[in-house]
Amino acid sequence: MAERGASGRIEGDAHLFPVRVYWEDTDAGGIVYYANYLKFTERARSDLLRGLGVDQQAMLGDGEGAMFAVRDVTIEYLSPARLDDDLVVATRLVALKGATITLDQDVLRGGEALVRSRVRAAFIGLGGRPRRIPTDIRQAMEGLAARGEEEES
Repeated sequence: MAERGASGRIEGDAHLFPVRVYWEDTDAGGIVYYANYLKFTERARSDLLRGLGVDQQAMLGDGEGAMFAVRDVTIEYLSPARLDDDLVVATRLVALKGATITLDQDVLRGGEALVRSRVRAAFIGLGGRPRRIPTDIRQAMEGLAARGEEEES
Protein backbone atom coordinates (compact mmCIF):
# COMPACT_ATOMS: atom_id res chain seq x y z
CA MET A 1 0.00 0.00 0.00
CA ALA A 2 3.03 2.31 0.16
CA GLU A 3 2.94 5.10 -2.38
CA ARG A 4 5.98 6.33 -4.25
CA GLY A 5 8.22 8.32 -1.94
CA ALA A 6 6.87 6.84 1.30
CA SER A 7 9.60 5.66 3.66
CA GLY A 8 7.42 3.84 6.15
CA ARG A 9 5.22 0.80 5.90
CA ILE A 10 1.83 -0.23 7.16
CA GLU A 11 1.57 -3.34 9.31
CA GLY A 12 -1.90 -4.12 10.60
CA ASP A 13 -3.38 -0.95 12.03
CA ALA A 14 -0.01 0.79 12.48
CA HIS A 15 2.15 2.87 10.20
CA LEU A 16 5.83 2.26 11.03
CA PHE A 17 8.28 5.01 10.13
CA PRO A 18 12.05 4.53 10.56
CA VAL A 19 14.14 7.33 12.08
CA ARG A 20 17.92 7.40 12.53
CA VAL A 21 19.22 9.75 15.24
CA TYR A 22 21.81 12.15 13.86
CA TRP A 23 24.10 14.56 15.70
CA GLU A 24 21.76 17.47 14.86
CA ASP A 25 18.95 15.70 16.76
CA THR A 26 20.90 15.57 20.03
CA ASP A 27 22.07 17.85 22.79
CA ALA A 28 25.71 18.15 23.87
CA GLY A 29 25.43 14.82 25.69
CA GLY A 30 24.35 12.86 22.61
CA ILE A 31 20.76 12.49 23.87
CA VAL A 32 17.84 13.42 21.62
CA TYR A 33 16.60 16.92 22.43
CA TYR A 34 13.03 16.64 23.68
CA ALA A 35 11.43 18.85 20.99
CA ASN A 36 12.90 16.72 18.20
CA TYR A 37 10.49 13.90 19.04
CA LEU A 38 7.75 16.24 17.76
CA LYS A 39 9.66 16.51 14.47
CA PHE A 40 9.98 12.73 14.26
CA THR A 41 6.24 12.26 14.80
CA GLU A 42 5.41 15.02 12.30
CA ARG A 43 7.51 13.27 9.64
CA ALA A 44 5.75 10.00 10.44
CA ARG A 45 2.30 11.60 10.03
CA SER A 46 3.30 13.11 6.69
CA ASP A 47 4.68 9.76 5.56
CA LEU A 48 1.49 8.01 6.69
CA LEU A 49 -0.59 10.34 4.51
CA ARG A 50 1.79 9.81 1.59
CA GLY A 51 1.55 6.04 2.09
CA LEU A 52 -2.25 6.27 2.03
CA GLY A 53 -2.06 8.10 -1.30
CA VAL A 54 -2.84 11.57 0.07
CA ASP A 55 -1.01 14.33 -1.80
CA GLN A 56 -0.58 17.15 0.71
CA GLN A 57 0.75 19.57 -1.90
CA ALA A 58 -2.33 18.97 -4.04
CA MET A 59 -4.57 19.61 -1.01
CA LEU A 60 -2.93 23.01 -0.57
CA GLY A 61 -3.26 23.81 -4.24
CA ASP A 62 -6.84 22.68 -4.81
CA GLY A 63 -9.38 25.42 -5.42
CA GLU A 64 -9.86 26.28 -1.76
CA GLY A 65 -6.65 24.89 -0.24
CA ALA A 66 -6.68 22.81 2.92
CA MET A 67 -4.34 20.98 5.27
CA PHE A 68 -4.08 19.12 8.54
CA ALA A 69 -2.91 21.29 11.44
CA VAL A 70 -2.01 20.02 14.89
CA ARG A 71 -4.59 21.14 17.42
CA ASP A 72 -3.05 19.58 20.51
CA VAL A 73 -0.40 17.09 21.60
CA THR A 74 0.24 15.19 24.80
CA ILE A 75 3.62 13.57 25.14
CA GLU A 76 5.27 11.38 27.74
CA TYR A 77 9.04 10.90 27.77
CA LEU A 78 9.90 7.45 29.14
CA SER A 79 13.53 6.89 28.18
CA PRO A 80 16.08 8.82 26.08
CA ALA A 81 17.14 8.03 22.54
CA ARG A 82 20.81 8.57 21.71
CA LEU A 83 23.07 9.41 18.81
CA ASP A 84 22.97 6.73 16.05
CA ASP A 85 19.93 4.93 17.49
CA ASP A 86 17.59 3.38 14.96
CA LEU A 87 14.06 4.29 16.00
CA VAL A 88 10.59 3.56 14.70
CA VAL A 89 7.60 5.85 15.04
CA ALA A 90 4.46 3.69 15.26
CA THR A 91 1.31 5.64 14.39
CA ARG A 92 -2.23 4.36 15.02
CA LEU A 93 -5.55 6.01 14.29
CA VAL A 94 -7.56 6.44 17.50
CA ALA A 95 -10.47 8.59 16.30
CA LEU A 96 -11.73 9.92 12.99
CA LYS A 97 -14.36 12.65 13.24
CA GLY A 98 -15.85 15.14 10.83
CA ALA A 99 -12.93 17.56 10.82
CA THR A 100 -10.38 15.98 13.19
CA ILE A 101 -8.22 12.91 13.56
CA THR A 102 -6.60 11.61 16.73
CA LEU A 103 -3.46 9.51 16.48
CA ASP A 104 -1.35 7.65 19.01
CA GLN A 105 2.33 7.86 18.12
CA ASP A 106 4.98 5.87 19.97
CA VAL A 107 8.69 6.29 19.36
CA LEU A 108 10.30 2.87 19.76
CA ARG A 109 13.83 1.51 19.95
CA GLY A 110 14.02 -2.24 19.53
CA GLY A 111 10.32 -2.51 20.35
CA GLU A 112 10.68 -0.53 23.62
CA ALA A 113 8.60 2.65 23.91
CA LEU A 114 10.79 5.67 24.56
CA VAL A 115 8.09 8.27 23.97
CA ARG A 116 4.30 8.05 23.86
CA SER A 117 2.23 10.80 22.32
CA ARG A 118 -1.33 11.53 21.31
CA VAL A 119 -1.92 14.07 18.56
CA ARG A 120 -5.19 15.63 17.48
CA ALA A 121 -5.10 17.33 14.08
CA ALA A 122 -7.83 19.39 12.48
CA PHE A 123 -8.49 19.59 8.77
CA ILE A 124 -8.62 23.31 7.99
CA GLY A 125 -8.84 25.66 5.05
CA LEU A 126 -6.04 28.14 4.41
CA GLY A 127 -8.03 30.75 6.32
CA GLY A 128 -7.85 28.57 9.42
CA ARG A 129 -11.50 27.48 9.51
CA PRO A 130 -12.33 23.79 10.03
CA ARG A 131 -13.46 21.76 7.02
CA ARG A 132 -14.81 18.25 6.76
CA ILE A 133 -12.16 15.69 5.96
CA PRO A 134 -12.65 14.77 2.28
CA THR A 135 -14.23 11.40 1.55
CA ASP A 136 -11.16 9.92 -0.16
CA ILE A 137 -8.89 10.75 2.80
CA ARG A 138 -11.52 9.51 5.26
CA GLN A 139 -11.84 6.20 3.38
CA ALA A 140 -8.05 5.70 3.29
CA MET A 141 -7.84 6.27 7.04
CA GLU A 142 -10.82 4.01 7.75
CA GLY A 143 -9.04 1.34 5.70
CA LEU A 144 -6.01 1.63 7.96
CA ALA A 145 -8.14 1.11 11.07
CA ALA A 146 -9.99 -1.79 9.42
CA ARG A 147 -6.69 -3.59 8.67
CA GLY A 148 -5.96 -3.73 12.39
CA GLU A 149 -9.45 -5.04 13.15
CA GLU A 150 -9.02 -7.79 10.54
CA GLU A 151 -5.74 -8.93 12.13
CA GLU A 152 -7.36 -9.08 15.59
CA SER A 153 -10.08 -11.45 14.31
